[in-house]
Amino acid sequence: EFGNEATTPAENPGATTINIEGPGESPTRPPGPPRGSGGEEDDELLGNDDSDKTELLAGQKKSSPFWTFEYYQTFFDVDTYQVFDRIKGSLLPIPGKNFVRLYIRSNPDLYGPFWICATLVFAIAISGNLSNFLIHLGERTYHYVPEFRKVSIAATIIYAYAWLVPLALWGFLMWRNSKVMNIVSYSFLEIVCVYGYSLFIYIPTAVLWIIPQKAVRWILVMVALGFSGSVLAMTFWPAVREDNRRIALATIVTIVLLHTLLSVGCLAYFFDAPEMDHLPTATAAPNQTVAAAKAS
Repeated sequence: EFGNEATTPAENPGATTINIEGPGESPTRPPGPPRGSGGEEDDELLGNDDSDKTELLAGQKKSSPFWTFEYYQTFFDVDTYQVFDRIKGSLLPIPGKNFVRLYIRSNPDLYGPFWICATLVFAIAISGNLSNFLIHLGERTYHYVPEFRKVSIAATIIYAYAWLVPLALWGFLMWRNSKVMNIVSYSFLEIVCVYGYSLFIYIPTAVLWIIPQKAVRWILVMVALGFSGSVLAMTFWPAVREDNRRIALATIVTIVLLHTLLSVGCLAYFFDAPEMDHLPTATAAPNQTVAAAKAS
């Protein structure tokens, strides 16, 4: 019916054609770059404008001066789960796993070490007074006097150990790092963090030291020393194993010996030291009796 008006597109290039397709056919589209998961993965690998701006702003951030509060606030920027995770890592050391790389390096803090040391100070001082009271309980000549000086003595010992020993170890590692290039370097904050968390096991140990049995106390010391000393040894051995063999072994032995000296010294001074408070009253009466007999 249309007659000669039905012409092909080749004969009439300017005409508009309508393509009627079946329901199962898909319309053809012009070739172009594929969209979908592949493009998104490329964007993630190559980065986009937002990530570039974020990295640029992060690089432009300046650290606060050390005399400001914001400078020290970053050392306490840690949540409860991180602290608990680091405490569990210090109580259950994993052979072959570095405590610094596994727990500390991502965000070293001073919150955990500070409060662990503070809790340990009061645990040792209070437990030492209770132990002294229980040992002499029931003696007529004994007069209990709380010794508050144990708090200051324990604080001096614990905080001096938790800061001065890491400072000396950090200086030694820096000096050896200038001699041997393959030595792993730890920051001073990381070393303080390791020593602080390694002291956590002594908090329940100090509470159990109240038991007036020397054998039980020394067993507790050996158990606590085994866990905490192994954390220190396994953490600092990778830092010195590339050094001279004698120097590396001497360093680890020194670390363990200082840790042993701390634990044994606290037990001997605060718990096993003989208290002489009740002796003067016990010896004064016989002397006065002898003097009165001679005078008569």
